[in-house]
Amino acid sequence: MQDDGGIGARIAVERKFRGLSQQRLADRAHVSLSLLRKVEQGGRTASPAMVSAVAAALRIDRIELTGQPYRSRDRSLDAVHDLIPAVRRELAAYRLAPEDDDRVLSTEQLRVQVSAVSQARHNVDLFELGDRLPSVLADLRAAAWAATGSDRAELMRLLGEVYYAARQLLHKLGYADLASLVADRYEWAAEQADDPLALALSGVFRAGELDAVADWRGARAVMGRTIDAFEPRAEADVLSVHGFLHLMAAYMSAHAGDDSDTWSHYREAEELAARLGRDGDSYRLAFGPTNVAIWGTALAVELMDGAKAVERAKHVRLTPDTPPERAGHHFIDLARGQLINGDRAGVLDSMLKARRIAPQQTRYHPMARDTVYALARMERRSTDSVRGLAVWMGLPD
Repeated sequence: MQDDGGIGARIAVERKFRGLSQQRLADRAHVSLSLLRKVEQGGRTASPAMVSAVAAALRIDRIELTGQPYRSRDRSLDAVHDLIPAVRRELAAYRLAPEDDDRVLSTEQLRVQVSAVSQARHNVDLFELGDRLPSVLADLRAAAWAATGSDRAELMRLLGEVYYAARQLLHKLGYADLASLVADRYEWAAEQADDPLALALSGVFRAGELDAVADWRGARAVMGRTIDAFEPRAEADVLSVHGFLHLMAAYMSAHAGDDSDTWSHYREAEELAARLGRDGDSYRLAFGPTNVAIWGTALAVELMDGAKAVERAKHVRLTPDTPPERAGHHFIDLARGQLINGDRAGVLDSMLKARRIAPQQTRYHPMARDTVYALARMERRSTDSVRGLAVWMGLPD
């Protein structure tokens, strides 16, 4: 899709096409009229929750408002989309017998491949990730087809890890339907592996699907059931998954506008991270004190509390081991909080940091793009830095 403007501009177009006044749409989406006006005028960014709510009110998919997948006039940038058909093919063939019976790799060889996929996900190297995924998925399919018992269970666990990475790629590029398909594949792999922790994480995907269509009651119910059924223990992987479930429950509560429940879940995650005592990467969640602090800024932004987001960001201490995906996301969220506060210089500084740390994530993130779009619209005489960032993102003049 050619990027034709910010989210607010697309909301205005879809609203007018349906003959709705701003007041009528605001009522349907349960958002304030003043906020809707500011978003349509480009002076305020829409939160993910608002995008979902307005999309539901307009009866369209949210990607119609985010403008994803983004296309530009730069062939080298658009080439990342050329990688998707091969991923789509492997997702469709997930239960088919392998085409090449002679190419069955050892479990150790597959572990190395899977580790490289997960590292590309943490680095937000979407080109490498998209390039690796089809062959690794095919190799795991072939190996799992030939294996039995505990060997097959281990391969299915590895397959689940790759599905997790595939969902991240598809989600970041805006292929929502394929990302939903991966959620099914992940749950299937977790069941085949008989892995209760992976099955618990599949609940996050289910809740995320409901969150995307503004069904926050359903999303919170899924997260509530998942957490209630969880069996807490002191092992690092259990603490990590348990803590991540609380972070995601907090995220759903923030989208529902429930301040109290958001921070209640967040405190649970903080306590679990403190018990863990370090930043780890069980189930590739990067869970630990640093990531939980990053989430504190993000949750405040989702609650549209710019002041709290900026304050919480002061307590974030990134380390060399913090995955670029997490560190870059932190500065995107901080920029959103600074925009709410009217700190334009801070917005630009944070966005440039996000670009330096995780350029591909920053280019394709709808909230990052909308933040820069709003900043450019707010500047009477846009600075070279703002214009340069907008041009780099492929935003329209």
